[in-house]
Amino acid sequence: MTTKPTKDELAAAYGKTLDDVLAPDLDVLFCGINPGLYSGALGLHFARPGNRFWPALYRGGFTPRLFDPTEQDELLGLGLGITNVVARTTARADELTPDEFREGGRLLTARVAEYRPRWLAVVGITAFRTAFGLPKAKIGPQDGDIAGARVWVLPNPSGLNAHWTPAALGDEFGRLRAEVHSE
Repeated sequence: MTTKPTKDELAAAYGKTLDDVLAPDLDVLFCGINPGLYSGALGLHFARPGNRFWPALYRGGFTPRLFDPTEQDELLGLGLGITNVVARTTARADELTPDEFREGGRLLTARVAEYRPRWLAVVGITAFRTAFGLPKAKIGPQDGDIAGARVWVLPNPSGLNAHWTPAALGDEFGRLRAEVHSE
């Protein structure tokens, strides 16, 4: 179970980066917007208790049970990985600039080319639109690919994205899972 970082640990996490959970030839590489301070302080992806990534992953059928962020490396055995569009931690995603997103998209494309996941699943439509210059992109499967990987954009699982309920998030993750396993 994850522990709660102290106020000093959160402050010290500003600008840190997290190691990717990544291996060659994954089925799906999930890509967050950028790590928050909570994640940076703990060194774990999607670590803030209000973040709904782990429950959506489970509800969508990607994991056999609800994983704790401390179990993130177990995803590799399931053919799944985690990275981010922008590597540096911030308190809020709106602290990132459009240039950072575009550079993040370029670096993400290179990472995908190197590690060759079958699918890239970006969790955050605004980050995807900005990083790849696709202002009309919508949630769901995208036309074309990124460095050979098919692309699916998922809703941001942050608790701040309240118009996507936990059930709806799980359903959208499940749509991706069904597509991944239909191939």
